[in-house]
Amino acid sequence: MRVVHLAAGAGGMYCGSCMHDNRLAATLTGRGRDVVLIPLYTPLRTDETDVSERRVYYGGINAYLQQFTALFRRTPWFLDRLFDVPGLLRIVGKLAARTRPEVLGAMTLSVLRGEHGRQRKELAKLIAGLRSLKPNLVYVPNLMFVGVASRLKAELGVPVLCGLTGEDIFLDGLPDPHRAEAFELIRERAGDVNGFVALTRYYARHTTRHFALPPDRVHQITMGIRTEDFAEAATPPDERFTIGYLARICPEKGLAGLCDAFVDLRRAGRSCRLRIAGYLGKADQPYFDRIAKRIKQAGLDDAFEYVGEVSRAEKLGFLQSLHVLSVPTVYAEAKGFYVLEALAAGVPVVLPKHGAFPELVEGTGGGVLHEPGSRSALAEALAGLMDNPGRRRDLASAGRSAVRESFTAERMANDAWQLFEQFVQPTLATRGGAAGGRLRRGRFTT
Repeated sequence: MRVVHLAAGAGGMYCGSCMHDNRLAATLTGRGRDVVLIPLYTPLRTDETDVSERRVYYGGINAYLQQFTALFRRTPWFLDRLFDVPGLLRIVGKLAARTRPEVLGAMTLSVLRGEHGRQRKELAKLIAGLRSLKPNLVYVPNLMFVGVASRLKAELGVPVLCGLTGEDIFLDGLPDPHRAEAFELIRERAGDVNGFVALTRYYARHTTRHFALPPDRVHQITMGIRTEDFAEAATPPDERFTIGYLARICPEKGLAGLCDAFVDLRRAGRSCRLRIAGYLGKADQPYFDRIAKRIKQAGLDDAFEYVGEVSRAEKLGFLQSLHVLSVPTVYAEAKGFYVLEALAAGVPVVLPKHGAFPELVEGTGGGVLHEPGSRSALAEALAGLMDNPGRRRDLASAGRSAVRESFTAERMANDAWQLFEQFVQPTLATRGGAAGGRLRRGRFTT
């Protein structure tokens, strides 16, 4: 059985979905499974070995040019390849964050229209490439690609699954009428998809309501990480309590709220410092500058450190320096891989009580939840762990054990392959191949 897994690149930044897709493909291929990971828009960027193909489909430059210039919808494919060079796509991808919302909205609608959209030539290239690979199943990365499912199934004769990865944040942020039209297209095209795959129970339930997805087609595969990399538990010195933040630097992730709580703790006479790591794009530089200015005005420069974007090894070292990790997102997080990584490193977490966080904290016993959006509640939760080293160690131990047992890449890969087989076996049976089996129903209802 061959699975072709399409993954949407995120330009120049590390992306939780990209890292998940890459780790899943790497684990499956390492176990002898036939999986081909193909990037869309831009090459993938991951802090582990990249196992994706070099060829990028739906290249961001071509998709943009075809959206706004009719000439490029008719250019020969060999000419288009000049714009699909990975290095060029990486450079241009870094500029995507500054693209106007109305431009992103128009392109989103066009891709959702599939063979009727302005990127129909890109769809034809994708089908031609997939046909040569002869897959038994195709996995598309998110709801923005449900528009291609019908044509993929018709041309390739295989089932199509669709990932659910947190696209609600992007789609909800589109200006109307693009947002309303996108939701309508998703409802119309969802019937072309054989099944949807979420990584948390929260997001599985949320998407059935938010996007009116059929509940019996929504499945969950618990996310997992490579726990072998976190062999040693964090043991930072007790004399200076260190709060950490590991995520993209942007308003949605809530760094400003964490900095406010940190300032309150210092004003209350508590000895602590704040270390921050994560991607900072040019579009979010003014946001970070305002935060840094507030820290400076509070006279806390010596207790505040931004270490930048970190590699895999640097990430492990960063986590080793922390007493606690906090990413107080403004929005309801769909995944939260940084939570699993912190817990695997023996670092307890302090998180808002929304999205997938309650599920992760309650499922691991590795952290504390606080009222979302409350500066005082966040400061109080951090102070509680600061004052109780014994509880902090208990949370760290419980979280580390739970991740190593239940949130491993091996378990994720096993669950994913079993799900893939359920969709492929009936198809093989109708072709005279392996014996078919009955599909499980989706696990979530509204």
